[in-house]
Formats: sequence, C-alpha cells, structure tokens
Amino acid sequence: MTGNLFSTISDAAPDPTTVLAELPDGSSTTYGEAFALAARFANALEDLGVEPGDRVAVQVEKSWPAVVLYLGCLRAGAVYLPLNPAYTAAEVEHFLRDAEPRVLVGDPGRFDALSDLAKACGVAHVQAMGSDGGGSLLDRALAQPAERIDAVRAGSELAAILYTSGTTGRSKGAMLTHDNLRSNAQALVECWRFTADDVLVHALPIFHTHGLFVATNVVLLSGGAMIFQPGFDAAAVLDALGRATALMGVPTFYTRLLQQPGLTREAVAGVRLFVSGSAPLLAETHAAWSERTGHAILERYGMTETNMNTSNPYDGERRPGTVGFPLPGVEIRVVDAESGRTVAADEVGVLEVKGPNVFSGYWRQPERTAEEFRLDGFFITGDLAAVDGDGYVRIVGRAKDLVISGGLNVYPKEVEEAIDELPGVVESAVFGVPHPDFGEAVVAAIVRSPGAVLEEDAVLSALGDRLARFKQPKRVFVVDELPRNTMAKVQKNVLREQFGATFGR
Repeated sequence: MTGNLFSTISDAAPDPTTVLAELPDGSSTTYGEAFALAARFANALEDLGVEPGDRVAVQVEKSWPAVVLYLGCLRAGAVYLPLNPAYTAAEVEHFLRDAEPRVLVGDPGRFDALSDLAKACGVAHVQAMGSDGGGSLLDRALAQPAERIDAVRAGSELAAILYTSGTTGRSKGAMLTHDNLRSNAQALVECWRFTADDVLVHALPIFHTHGLFVATNVVLLSGGAMIFQPGFDAAAVLDALGRATALMGVPTFYTRLLQQPGLTREAVAGVRLFVSGSAPLLAETHAAWSERTGHAILERYGMTETNMNTSNPYDGERRPGTVGFPLPGVEIRVVDAESGRTVAADEVGVLEVKGPNVFSGYWRQPERTAEEFRLDGFFITGDLAAVDGDGYVRIVGRAKDLVISGGLNVYPKEVEEAIDELPGVVESAVFGVPHPDFGEAVVAAIVRSPGAVLEEDAVLSALGDRLARFKQPKRVFVVDELPRNTMAKVQKNVLREQFGATFGR
C-alpha cells in the first residue's frame, strides 16, 4: 500500500485509450500515452540520480510534456518544484540555494546561464525543455522504458514545494504532501460535481496551485478530459468553450471574455461550471457575466499553503463578494488577532483554517512554521474575513494591509468597494502610508475607464457621504494599471513604496 498521489490518479483513470487532453496543435493524447510518458520521465530522472525526496526544479513555459513531467516526478517519488518562467536569475538563485534541487529543468534559450547558475548553487544536473516540450530532458525520457514500478511514498511525505507568490517579503517554500494534494482534489471533484463526462478548458499557468493542482488534479481524479491551451487567449478560449463543460480562471479571464462579441448563451450552452479564483471578482463582472451567459460564476478561496479552503455552492446561491463555505473536511474560524477569540457573525477578524489540505510547513523554516500555526493545529492565513449569518465567508483583505489611522482600523476592501462603485472607475487599491499625525494615512490608487475624467477632489467629494471620515482616503492617485504578481493579486507593497513619501518620511 502506498500513499503516492500517482497511485490514486492511476486508480481513478478510465480506459487507457480514453482521451485525456486535446492539444494546441489539434492532436490529442490518451491517459495511457500520458502515463507512459510519465514513466519515461520518472526513469530519466532516476537515470540522473534523482532519489525519492529529491527536489526537481522546473522553470519552463507551459506545455503538455511539462504537465506530464509533474506526473513523472510523482512516479519517481521526487518533490516537484515549479518556478515562474518570468523569474529573474537572482530570484531563481534564491530558490536553488534554498531548496537544493538535484535537477533543474529550464528553457533551452537560457540553458548556458542556467547551467552557470546551477553550478554555483550546487545543482547536479540541468536539462532543457522548450515551449513545445522538446529538449534534452524529453530526448532522454524517450530513450527510457515506458513502464516502471512507482516509488512507494507515505501520504505524509512531500509531493511538491510551492514558493509563496510574495506580495510582501521573500518567498517561502510551502511543503505540500501527497495527502494534501489528494484530499483537496477529491473534495473539489465532489463539490464541483466533476465526472468522466467533463471537459475542462485549461488556460491557466502550471507553476502555481490553481493551474497545476486544482485544474489538472481535478480532471485526473474524475477521469475527465481537458482542452489544453498554452496560455489565455480570449478568442481561443471562447472557441474551446463550445466543446467544453467547465472553465477555471482568474478575474482577467472573465473581463476579457466579456469583451468578445461572440460570448452568448448559445456559445456556452454546453458549459455547466465557470470557476474563478486567485483574486476577487467585481460585482459588476458577476452581473455582466450572468446577463450575457445565464451563468453565475462560482468563486472559491485558496492559498499556496492550503490549496482550496472554501467554495460557493454548486447548488444554491453563489453570492458575489463571498467565497462560500468550507470544503468537506476543512474547518475555518475567524478570530480576534489579539485575543484569539472567535468573533461574532459579520465581525471582521483573522481567518484560520485546519484540514487535510493544509501544508506541513515552510521548507527549512521550523520557527516560521511554528509562528503560523495555533497549538490546536489551525493555520493562521493572514487574511481578514467575516462570516455572515448564513455561513458565507467574505474575504476582506490581508492583515498586513490593514490600515491603522489615528488608532482606528480601516479595512481597505471596504474603501475599495465604495470607490469601485463610482462612475468611471475600473478598479482601485487602498493602502496605508506613513503620516506624521495619524501614524498611517489611507491612500487610494485608481484605474479609470477609457475616456473617463477622474479628478482627485471629485473622488474625495463623492466618498464624503459613503464612508466615515477616518476611512476616507487622504490622497487619491490615478494610475494606468495596478501592479500585480503572477497570481493576479495586487501588490500593495509596490504601491506603498511608490507613494510612501506622500506625507514625508
């Protein structure tokens, strides 16, 4: 008996001749072909000296072989370490020195630079994998047998390390076990009603939880199929939806699809589920999507450290502005940051979560891990939230983003919602900067609609009867766009740095 996630995937698989993925070139690949290539990759890794528990760092463009390499790592018992292709050499160096992988897989165009970097960091082998999946690693894999005896792993052993997206501070390696990934995928299959009849449009990146573990694992554990796309292209996704039953995306997917004139109820007639996450959807996007398609987008909430925690219901009301209820097996509570007491309904506090989905800790940071867990096992997410009387969870923002102005707490999300309702505003970000009198001052950055005229005084005046005075921004700045990380989350640390000297240092 093994706790290896791949054994669960294999047990759930349909007939090997069943199509698993429609590929960008119009061809398709079956479950049997994917599992055989995964065996070849696992054998190739072993040929490079990879042993169970060794890390394999992968910084490549999205391709189907890159997804199968993840399965190959599972079969070899290796710890999969995906890295954003946009990371610079300095960022990659941090990950290599911290995780100490045995193998680094990178883009052929950067092979020489990666080889020099890997050598300096003590990485034993560097292999190439291009945007089409080709390169030295695939060549090595194709020379290996298509069968193998998979590594025996306990469910508590590591399957992956995902570095936090880092909206603030240095990225930390979240250790995810086979049980973490398995339990979460099984819960999502149940809650979102995935079956072997489902076809998912996969247009997400594969270097983070959403695209790799949510989208891919849910398809694999339901025996379904996917239309695999190299990235998000609104026209291509809309075309694929005509052959699909589900789409998982981020808010940008939906706002850009709404700009497609071909988005109609008829165009998505076969789709049963639209999921959004990683960042909150605006209420107007919910409304526009429902009007155009007849569907209510399902929002959920997760983190790198926990996979998915909550979801709006498949059946029942999907409330805009909320992330629904805890998934099966997941416990949540909202507590006062100082006392640790559970707060009342609709009261804002720090969200804590406990369950089989929660990671085992930060890689080689036992002290930091201990700081982030309560003695009873609840993980302190750092997200501010409130639970309403019906049990729906609403994420208010990050605890680190809380602005304390003149001794009073200001929750940026509340101010942003008021600003976003103003005519001509596309989106906003509210944050605190140093202030000589108040300690911190509330400041807003606003993106305006094309052609709209937004003056600072007019915005401040419009907020006068919407927000208590201490919540109102002391300055408003109009920007072309809000800075975001790879997970589409607004980087308020960048804004704080940019506007930090507004009232002097």
